Amino acid sequence: MAKNVLGRDLETCCTDPMTGWHRNGKCETGRDDLGRHLVCVQVSADFLAFSASRGNDLSTPQPAYGFPGLQPGDCWCLCVDRWKEALAAGIAPPVKLEATHISTIEFVDLADLEAHALPHATE
Repeated sequence: MAKNVLGRDLETCCTDPMTGWHRNGKCETGRDDLGRHLVCVQVSADFLAFSASRGNDLSTPQPAYGFPGLQPGDCWCLCVDRWKEALAAGIAPPVKLEATHISTIEFVDLADLEAHALPHATE
């Protein structure tokens, strides 16, 4: 079982829309995931515009790939490098720590992730 940045079992990021490199709702990774889709984020309109300006339009549906397009408020397994880029630009989307893969801390300081953490959902 994959672990999250808190050292516990990796939780589901989102299933509507279905996310994850393996499209299983989790920010799991593997050797074929060259983009490292590790960070579970909640997107905003500002972040979606930022990502599109960097060549990654996450808002436009791509039916051929089963991608519905993201709306503000959706959660998504984001590439760690895009999150770092957004952090440097002052527009990093909030992170669901429980659903962010532990490998993320190889590329991003845990303190930065914690500073952008979403409140933990109550069970």
